[in-house]
Amino acid sequence: MPIEITCVAPTRSAIGEGAVWDVGDQRLWWVDIPHGLIHRFDPETRANDTFDFGEPVGCIARREKGGLVIAAKSGFWFFDPETGAREHIGDPEAHLPESRFNDGGTDPQGRFWAGTMKDMGIPEPCGAFYRLDTNLSVSKWKDGFWTTNGLAFSPDGSRMYLSDSNPKVRTIWACDYDGDTGTPGEPELFFDTRQAKGRPDGGTVDADGCYWQAAIEGWCLRRLSPKGEILETVEVPVEKPTKPMFGGKNLDILFFTSLGQSVTQREAQPEAGSLFAITGLGIKGVPQARFKG
Repeated sequence: MPIEITCVAPTRSAIGEGAVWDVGDQRLWWVDIPHGLIHRFDPETRANDTFDFGEPVGCIARREKGGLVIAAKSGFWFFDPETGAREHIGDPEAHLPESRFNDGGTDPQGRFWAGTMKDMGIPEPCGAFYRLDTNLSVSKWKDGFWTTNGLAFSPDGSRMYLSDSNPKVRTIWACDYDGDTGTPGEPELFFDTRQAKGRPDGGTVDADGCYWQAAIEGWCLRRLSPKGEILETVEVPVEKPTKPMFGGKNLDILFFTSLGQSVTQREAQPEAGSLFAITGLGIKGVPQARFKG
């Protein structure tokens, strides 16, 4: 079966991001960060419902108790897209008004991880990764990042991936992960994107334990072995893919979001910022846990 890439939701978002597939509702959830929009895509009907959160949203996850957990400009929130009800959990960086949350997701045990970055003013390495536990406590794990990104967990949950997209760093790391306590080990170099085109953006893993990197500015997605070897490069029709995520009934469709602002060759990528789907890869993903808090 040949690989086919289709634009399935032509939103032309400013910063399409945060793709997560929910096996329970069989929908692909994703966001447009600066506009604070949350999208819900149904691959069966091709309907793409949109909900306005009212402030920049970095990443989201479905919540076991219903609705969403969100890492936004002002911290962690619960949000019910159907009713618009919001509940603020807490903001660990209220003292940093120029920062916001960026990439994140759940670990296999249902904790919610998310990273921050400076979004206004002169860039600085002041981003950090935070863990929102199921008892709603917030813990800071590690700081010193420019643009937190690439968070994903191996199929067995024993390994955590993360990256920094900044041109000064453009590195993906991997570390051991203790699922019982939610504690990562010390990050070790996994893949330095200076050896390939495109900086690291969002990531996900497949059922074989390989890591998929969105190569922003590289016009491609890249599949890396657990040892950090390039196994496959999939060229895509947009310059800045941002977040891959396996979905569909059989978890064999690779969706990816993209960035629409500040792209070059606009005429060559009219759907930049939209949601795309790749079929025919012959590869399956792993289910994403809902937040259990």
